Amino acid sequence: MHDELRAALAGLLDGLPPKQAAQAVDRLIANYRGRTPTDAPVLRDRSDVAAYAAYRMPATFEAVRAALAAFAARVPGWSPAAHVDIGGGTGAATWATAATWDGVRSTVLDWAQPALDLGRELAAGVLPDTTWQRQVIGDALTVPDGTDLVTVSYVLGELRPEARRAVVAAAATADSVVLIEPGTPEGYLRIREAREQLIAAGLRIVAPCPHSAACPIVPGEDWCHFSVRVSRSSLHRQVKGGSLAYEDEKFSYVAATRGDAAPAAARVVRKPQLRKGQVLLELCTADDGLRRSTVTKRQGAVYRAARDAAWGDDWPPA
Repeated sequence: MHDELRAALAGLLDGLPPKQAAQAVDRLIANYRGRTPTDAPVLRDRSDVAAYAAYRMPATFEAVRAALAAFAARVPGWSPAAHVDIGGGTGAATWATAATWDGVRSTVLDWAQPALDLGRELAAGVLPDTTWQRQVIGDALTVPDGTDLVTVSYVLGELRPEARRAVVAAAATADSVVLIEPGTPEGYLRIREAREQLIAAGLRIVAPCPHSAACPIVPGEDWCHFSVRVSRSSLHRQVKGGSLAYEDEKFSYVAATRGDAAPAAARVVRKPQLRKGQVLLELCTADDGLRRSTVTKRQGAVYRAARDAAWGDDWPPA
C-alpha cells in the first residue's frame, strides 16, 4: 500500500514552481503544529493541497498505520466494515486503514473541496470503496449510525476548542475511535483531553494506554508520544529539502472501543536503552503507572525479547 501511495504521489508537483510549493509547506507546517486554530479550511487551493500531499501524506500514513496496528493487535479478529475519516483531507488515514484491514468501506469528510478532489484522484483504482464528501468539521458534525471505525488524524490542532470537543463527541458515537496528533507537548495535551472525553462517553481505552484510568504523566513535565521512521522520496526532498533518506515522525494517539478488547499489560513508552548485558525499558503499566524495568541477560528469553523491543511495543510481547 505504501508503494502504491508513493506511485500516486509521483509527479504531483509538476508545473508548480518550487518556491510556491515551499511557501505552501511552510504555512501548512505552522497549522500542523497546532499554532493557528481556525474556523476555515487549512488547505485552500490546488497548490496548497499538492504541497501538503507531497510533504505530509507519507508521514501521516505511517503514523496512522502504526496507531491502527497497535489497536488491531488488541482486537484480534475484529475488522471494520464502515469507516469514517473526519477531516481526512487527501485521505492518508484511509490509505492506512486499507493497509490494516481488507474490505473496508471508507468515507472521507473534509471541508476543503480541493483536498477531497485530489484525494479522489490519488485513490482512483486503488481505494474503490471510498466516498469523498464535503463537510464542515465542527459543531454540526455527525457520524452515520453503524460506523465501525472513526479516524481523526492531525485535525484537532486545527480546530478551536469548542469545535474540537464536538468532533470528538461525534467520533465517540462509533464502535471504535483512533485519534492521532503530532507528537508535541501540545499534541499530547489534545489527545489527553480527547481520551478523557472518550472515556466519559463510555468507550474503553485500548492503546497505547494499558488502562482507562487517569494518565500518570504530569502535564508540563513530560508527554506521551511515539515515533515511526518514514523514508523520504525524491518528491519529498524537492518540496522541503533535506539530505537524509529518512525522517522520524513523532505522533501521539489514543485508540478506544465499545467492543471486547484486552489492553496490553504495559507499553514501552521510550526508546529502549541497550547496556552491556542489560536493557532498560521505560513502561506505562496497568497497575504501577510509569516505571523503569531493567531486564538482564540472566533472564534468557525475556532478555532477548527486550533487545528486540521497540518504542511503542506491547510489553511483554505476545
